[in-house]
Amino acid sequence: MRVSLNGLMRLALLLVLPLTLAFAAGRAVAEAPLKIVATTGMIADAARQVGGDAVEVRALMGPGVDPHAYRQTRSDIVAMTRADLVLYHGLYLEAQMESFLHDLSRKRNVVAVAEGLSKDVLRAHDDYEDKFDPHVWMTPNLWKQVVMDIAAVLSEARPAEAQTFAANAQAHLADLDRLVAYADTTLATVPENNRVLVTAHDAFGYFGRDFGFEVLGIQGISTQSEAGLNRIGELVDLLVERKISAVFVESSVSDRSMRALIEGAAAQGHEVQIGGELFSDAMGADGSYEGTYLGMLDHNVTTIAGALGADVPERGMDGKLSAGL
Repeated sequence: MRVSLNGLMRLALLLVLPLTLAFAAGRAVAEAPLKIVATTGMIADAARQVGGDAVEVRALMGPGVDPHAYRQTRSDIVAMTRADLVLYHGLYLEAQMESFLHDLSRKRNVVAVAEGLSKDVLRAHDDYEDKFDPHVWMTPNLWKQVVMDIAAVLSEARPAEAQTFAANAQAHLADLDRLVAYADTTLATVPENNRVLVTAHDAFGYFGRDFGFEVLGIQGISTQSEAGLNRIGELVDLLVERKISAVFVESSVSDRSMRALIEGAAAQGHEVQIGGELFSDAMGADGSYEGTYLGMLDHNVTTIAGALGADVPERGMDGKLSAGL
C-alpha cells in the first residue's frame, strides 16, 4: 500500500502530538504555583514576598478583620482543605479557629509560623499563664525570624524552588532592615515625655519594647478581654495627670472605648485628640502600600511619631504612604 508524503506527515504528527501534549501537561503540573492559604494578611504578605511567582496565596482575614474573634467560614474550610499548604500564626492569635486548625493538621500540611520563636523573646500573655503575646509582627526584628521560617516551610513543600525562596527572603529581610533603621531614627525624635502610646488594646507591647515607648491599652492582649469602666477611669486620670494629648484608634477594633477616654478627659478639662488610626491586627486595603507588611509598619511608625511631636516625612520611609497622611 502506497502512503503519500502528506499522509506520512499526518501519521508522524498523530504519533508525536500525544507525547508533546503529555510533556507539556507534565511541565504545567510541575510548574503550577503552590496553593497557600494564610490566616492573616501579614502572613500572606510574607508568603508572597518569599514565594514570588511560585506561589498563589489567599488570605482569609482582610483589612479591618479582628483575628482574635474570627471564625472560619464554609468557603474558608473549602479553601484550606484544597490548599497545598496552610499557614497560620499560632500563639493563640486565631483563638476561635485553633481547634479546627489542629484537626486539619492531621490531614493537611498546616504550619503555625510564629511558634518557632524562642519563648525567651516573647511577652507573657495577661490572661493565660501558659500563653504568650502573639503580636510579634509589631516589630520587624521578630518578624524577620517568622519570614525565615516561612521560607523554610515553602522550601520543604517545593524543594525545587528552595534557592529562589532563599533569595527572595534575603531581599525582603533587607527591606525590613531598612524599616528598622527608619523606625529607630524617626521614633527617637519623639520627645521623651511624649513616648506614651495609648491604644484600644494591648497589641503594641513588642513595638514599645523595641522602640522605647510605654504602651497602654484599654483592653488586654486579646480584644475578647473586657474593657471595664475602672480601666477607662484609670486611663482618663493618667491622661489628665501626665498631660497626654494624643491617643490612637485601631483599624480592626471599635473606637467606642477610645471615644469614652477622650470624653472623660474633656470632662476634667483636658483635651485629648485622636493621633491617627493604626494597623494593629490587620493591614491596610488590598492593593495599597499600607496593605503590605512594609507599608503597614511604615504607616504606624510615621503616624505615631508625627502625632507625638516628631518631624516626620509626609509620606513615610519611601514616599509611598497615602492612608491618613
